[in-house]
Amino acid sequence: MRIQFTPAAVDKLQPELAGGKLLKLLYDTEGCGCVVSGVPALQLLDAPGEHDVEGDGEPLAFWHEPRFEVFFEPQLKVDYDTARGQFTLKSDSQIYTNQLQLVRGQVV
Repeated sequence: MRIQFTPAAVDKLQPELAGGKLLKLLYDTEGCGCVVSGVPALQLLDAPGEHDVEGDGEPLAFWHEPRFEVFFEPQLKVDYDTARGQFTLKSDSQIYTNQLQLVRGQVV
């Protein structure tokens, strides 16, 4: 899995990654009813989880769980709209979400 982070996304995320935080593309299924109804999010972590693997991020590194790759295309882009204050996750063929949340810490 590869994610290209736009300059606007990098500007917004770099301060959050200070102090050694890691970035994860999370596929959150809590409260969704079933796994195919999951919601993507960006998550800040202190360390990768047991099942996390590092993806191919440019220019930022990111982690993800391989079992959720099936829900995404191999090439993704994360952008940040400064006017709306929102991240977007998209590919060349679709927008996954234009309200990509940044989760600080563990999802409960």
